Amino acid sequence: MTRRLNYRLDRVLRRLHILEGLLVAFLNIDEVIHIIRTEDEPKQVLMSRFELSDTQAESILELKLRHLAKLEEMKIRGEQAELEKERDQLQAILASERKMSNLLKKELLADSQAYGDARRSPLHEREEAKALSETELVSAEPVTIVLSQMGWVRSAKGHDIDPTGLSYKAGDSYLAAARGKSNQPVAFIDSTGRSYTLDPTSLPSARGQGEPLTGKLTPPPGAAFEQVLMEPDDQKLLMASDAGYGFICTFADLISRNRAGKALLTLPENAKVMTPMAVHSGDDMLLAITQAGRMLMFPVSDLPQMSKGKGNKIISIPSADAAAGVDKLQWLLILPPGSSLTLYVGKRKLIMRDEDLQKVRADRGRRGSVSRGLQRIDSVEVNAPARPKSDASSEE
Repeated sequence: MTRRLNYRLDRVLRRLHILEGLLVAFLNIDEVIHIIRTEDEPKQVLMSRFELSDTQAESILELKLRHLAKLEEMKIRGEQAELEKERDQLQAILASERKMSNLLKKELLADSQAYGDARRSPLHEREEAKALSETELVSAEPVTIVLSQMGWVRSAKGHDIDPTGLSYKAGDSYLAAARGKSNQPVAFIDSTGRSYTLDPTSLPSARGQGEPLTGKLTPPPGAAFEQVLMEPDDQKLLMASDAGYGFICTFADLISRNRAGKALLTLPENAKVMTPMAVHSGDDMLLAITQAGRMLMFPVSDLPQMSKGKGNKIISIPSADAAAGVDKLQWLLILPPGSSLTLYVGKRKLIMRDEDLQKVRADRGRRGSVSRGLQRIDSVEVNAPARPKSDASSEE
């Protein structure tokens, strides 16, 4: 369309140029006729006498004398006005991208009405094409990733394996395990709060005692691997430290392709990483229990969603008590609506029903309520309504 408009513009400009010459000839018709009849080189004389271009003089000479005599000023000026208007329109369209688009749309619609017919095949919008990764081409088999206390790792086929019953090196024992599929990444978290990622297919078989993770990853000096997880990328996780701070992230935030991993959870001085927990619903409650027996419950949705950092305060623990080891966050539990708790303190067994738990509910970051006799909780059981389990879950 641009070439077509430029071609037409050149023709219009050429014709306007010729009309200017013809108008000069009309206004000086007698002299022009005399020059043509008497001069041997009339073209050069016309160009010199009336300051005409070669093209204008040639156009005058190509006219027969009787046509030249019949030239009318009104006809010349009328054609000139029409061409000047067309010239301005063509130049305006060529100079404006918006006008070019409008003209193109107008012409396409006109062609569609003149030559088009109803579409005979449906149009479907598809997702953007993406390159396949190698893991997507590998069959997805259930696997269990087992981590030992000394940081040795191995991969067992299936989910029915008992990680605690495996054979370990002398002085070593079971630490944590994660169940997922062979085409999912497996994430590890160390004692400094850094996260690392490996392909399960690159891990040694559980038929042996595994290999040290330090052969595949490079943690900071003195750091130990403490957690292992396998979850869907969009699965929300609660990350927290026993200093009483935490935030919500997704499993995708744990992914790192570097041997040195990535900073995930910022730990205050002397703080430790608590076991990450899957968050399934915004209606769930978060119950924090400190070593001193203080309890605080609030909606888990009150915590911010972040990709990394220290997080917000879950429960207030005085810095002096934390530094002295007198108090710290001991238990962190996610409670679905209608849940109850069973607390085991020595030989005692205490059941806290929903109405009992509501008594310790308060705003996030408060000090919490003191529960006498609960300073040494040995274990906790959450009695929650049944909820569908995901294919990939973590356990410690």
